[in-house]
Amino acid sequence: SIGTELTRDDRRRLFSSFGALAGQGHEALAACDDFDQVRAVVERVPEYASAFSRITQAEAQALDRAFYELESKRLVLSFEQQFHYGIFYSYFRLREQEIRNLMWVAECVSQKQKNRVHDGLVIPW
Repeated sequence: SIGTELTRDDRRRLFSSFGALAGQGHEALAACDDFDQVRAVVERVPEYASAFSRITQAEAQALDRAFYELESKRLVLSFEQQFHYGIFYSYFRLREQEIRNLMWVAECVSQKQKNRVHDGLVIPW
């Protein structure tokens, strides 16, 4: 929401009350005004620091792709355990990622950008 009409209070209300950044992390994120400040706040959490370490400010739009890759790898790891219902959630989330990949490929083909097909694919393994 950086660069939008949302105030800091509006941003603060958008955050959930759980997760690795809950509480102080969300307060700090609500106060951020640019990408470097967001990076500084999120890199405090080791799980998210790996996603931010691979992108620069020029590639800020690729942040969602980095988090999709991180999530997909975790979802695949859930299949290595047994006796839990998390695999059903993982299965459906991986199917959603497969649909996103197919939509990306279809858009690249329809726009005659076949050389960019691999830029948007998220392959979890």
